[in-house]
Amino acid sequence: MRWKVGLVCASDSGSRGEREDTSAQVIRELVEEELFGELVDYQVVPDETQDIMAAMIEMMDYYQADLIFTTGGIGMMPRDVTPEATLKVIERQTPGFPEAMRYAMMRKSGAGMLNRATAGIRGKTLIINLPGTPEGVHECLSAILDQLPRALRALTGRGGDHLL
Repeated sequence: MRWKVGLVCASDSGSRGEREDTSAQVIRELVEEELFGELVDYQVVPDETQDIMAAMIEMMDYYQADLIFTTGGIGMMPRDVTPEATLKVIERQTPGFPEAMRYAMMRKSGAGMLNRATAGIRGKTLIINLPGTPEGVHECLSAILDQLPRALRALTGRGGDHLL
């Protein structure tokens, strides 16, 4: 069985059609080739808490996504609100994923500590915030990709009771 994956790109300029989301292709490739997942929904929304939340909730409730990635909006700019939107949607945090991503980023540059990404669970869906650049997405996903199947099996009940 393939994992159902949703993707939310938080970008004011992208939502207006002024900028192409180049991170989406990196995610698509890694999801299909490494995670054996299927992208079931993809939305580009403005950097607005309510819009980001609505996109995630739709992916969970309508598409029954097992995993949702967000891209963009995790920095320190005033309009970067993706972590706040995620925290309003999730029921439980999973701090290991953003910690691993920040560690991987900081090995290359101290700027990795400016990454405010979060991750968590709502129902049986795992949500993970990723950077908005293809390089950042690749670096962060590479840091956590090997543990995603284990997490998804545990979360969805498709892998036994004890996976840790």
